[in-house]
Amino acid sequence: MKTNKDYTVKQSVQGEISHPKAGRLPYRLDREGKGRNLPGTGGITYNVRVGDSAMGWAGDHIEPAVSMKITDKSKNNENYGLGLLACIGNEAQVVSGEAEGAKGVVTGLHGGINHVLVDFSPADMEKMKIGDSILVKAWGQGFELEEYPELRVFNLDPDLFDKLDIEEDKEENKLKVPVAAIVPGHLMGSGIGSSTAAMGDYDITTGDKEELARHNLTDLRLGDFVYLADCDNTYGREYISGAGSIGVISHSDCIIMGHGPGVTTIMTSKKDTIKPELVEEANLVNYLDLR
Repeated sequence: MKTNKDYTVKQSVQGEISHPKAGRLPYRLDREGKGRNLPGTGGITYNVRVGDSAMGWAGDHIEPAVSMKITDKSKNNENYGLGLLACIGNEAQVVSGEAEGAKGVVTGLHGGINHVLVDFSPADMEKMKIGDSILVKAWGQGFELEEYPELRVFNLDPDLFDKLDIEEDKEENKLKVPVAAIVPGHLMGSGIGSSTAAMGDYDITTGDKEELARHNLTDLRLGDFVYLADCDNTYGREYISGAGSIGVISHSDCIIMGHGPGVTTIMTSKKDTIKPELVEEANLVNYLDLR
């Protein structure tokens, strides 16, 4: 496929390992209205990484491995720049603290709090601390498939795109994309209506367990590539019949109504351009050798 890869700009962005937060009343209300005290977003999560289940954790919106952002609230624009420019598959490196020099890879984005999620080896995470700085070689925004102008690509490192075993179906003028699951559009929840899908994520709702089982979504893993049927993410996020999007599961399931595993969009089309092909191994660990 012809792309503009050689003209896609690579820039440095940098943030710090963020601290988990809680309010003075630290309860998270579940779908039954019960308050629960649980781990949530941020920090260094030692026992949850890409490739692990996205379901069943005693937590809420759990982010695998390392969560980073620009923590200085006076630098909101810079933090949005970090969340916009960092792409899945980008190389990351610790640039302060005992773990300085450790290499990792961006595995997802989380909207709202604007976290960039980075996978590192367990040995390197043992050396890290809250506040350590991480530099990302941000590369991917602006990447285009020149023969498919109706299909938008974002949040994706161009080198990772080359590894995804995407094939062209010339007869149907579609791209065949391997995915671990197909998600019907009516299951997409929190994040619908956002003004952009080029940063952050939105959630697969998980309140209806029978519907999840019907669509084989009970065993989703962090890092799974999924197809979002009838979902257009071109300039935001909404339901459009016939549209389609590809995303990566970025954070875990949630107890809050309207929420669930987060999906960071990497491809979208208003037209029926994407042809999903179910492949069990369609997970970041298999494309990036993360284990």
